Amino acid sequence: MASVEKRSTGQGDTRYDVRYRDPAGKQRTRTFKRRKDAERYASTTEADLARGSWIDPNAGREVFRDYSERWVAERVTSRGRKLAPRTVELYRSQLERHIVPTFGDAELARITSASVRSWHAGMVDKGHGTAAAKCYRLLRAILATAVEDDLLVKNPCNIKGAGVERSAERPVATAEQVWALADAIEDHLEAFVLVAAFMGLRFSEAAGLQRRHVNVLHRTITVEQQLERVSRKTAEHLGIGVEGFGPPKSDAGYRTLKVPPPLVPIIEAHLEEHSEAGPDGLVFVGPLGGSLARSNFSGKFGEARRKAGLPDGFRFHDLRHTHMTVAAQSGASTAELMRRLGQSSPAAALRYQHATDSRDEEIASAVGEKLARPEPGACDGCAMEPTELHGEAERESTEPQGPQGFRAWSG
Repeated sequence: MASVEKRSTGQGDTRYDVRYRDPAGKQRTRTFKRRKDAERYASTTEADLARGSWIDPNAGREVFRDYSERWVAERVTSRGRKLAPRTVELYRSQLERHIVPTFGDAELARITSASVRSWHAGMVDKGHGTAAAKCYRLLRAILATAVEDDLLVKNPCNIKGAGVERSAERPVATAEQVWALADAIEDHLEAFVLVAAFMGLRFSEAAGLQRRHVNVLHRTITVEQQLERVSRKTAEHLGIGVEGFGPPKSDAGYRTLKVPPPLVPIIEAHLEEHSEAGPDGLVFVGPLGGSLARSNFSGKFGEARRKAGLPDGFRFHDLRHTHMTVAAQSGASTAELMRRLGQSSPAAALRYQHATDSRDEEIASAVGEKLARPEPGACDGCAMEPTELHGEAERESTEPQGPQGFRAWSG
């Protein structure tokens, strides 16, 4: 029960002290100049204590810079794992470049919805729309944890749609452009380009493939890890090497995919000529051996892109986009696209469903042909063809899902 007590100061001024005990039983006091303010605070405090929503008024005094550093260090994924080194590097970069300069020295309780809106609008006005969305999501996540820690009453990040990235539509390569790109790049990288287009693997997933992940006989590639590289600064901060194997981005990232027939002989030739020896040998290596570095590859890819006549904005990741667009055009369902993408959420897969719109007339014609009224007597005694759906489900259920463990990050 909060009480209000009147007293006089040494200078003869009147003050009103609100006294109450917090949930831990500690005596708390707050002083006001006006009785009305004191009584309002006492009433509000009693209500918060009764609801269990009382927040220590001193809790939000920690500055954002310190709290965000601790947040990144202690953050775990939905699977209960520490953040991947590359994710730590990304978060630290976003904080240092875009968030801490504005909020670093501010007490958590002093970060308001108005200050967040002003900061976000400033980033957008400077043309950093995509970065603004990414950084807003990070700021919102950090302050949401502060709410969970009883340091804030509510999260000041409440801008509708601010965390949604509105990227321009990515280009899709034609079959001719894919092969022109593969022909234009150095021989030891040809299969790497084609694996991205034919299999839809991310750069880090393809770079992390070892011989044991490729089964030429059964035409499969298994993704169970990715190769990640961080800066020396991040490596020193985390006490790790600059390069190592980590798990896929999500549990859905563990997957075994069929290799399209045209790609099989190319992979066989690549394994024979360019890959490291032994089951743990890397499938794709750099020009001097060792792992394939993204920085080195980017220059090679840019040169090949120009030779192949692809637009300047075409990125290696657009080969994954090309793969998923073609898969969607082939009639793949959302669930099937999710599996190939290695995504646990349908959001990414649904982005490719627009690709099936161009086939609507073709599909309608095919359905019309299949369901057209039969000519009288044309199909007397015809047996219905059995569906292969059940067989496909059985085959998929027997495919290996990948081990739960992974090689620890190492230098």
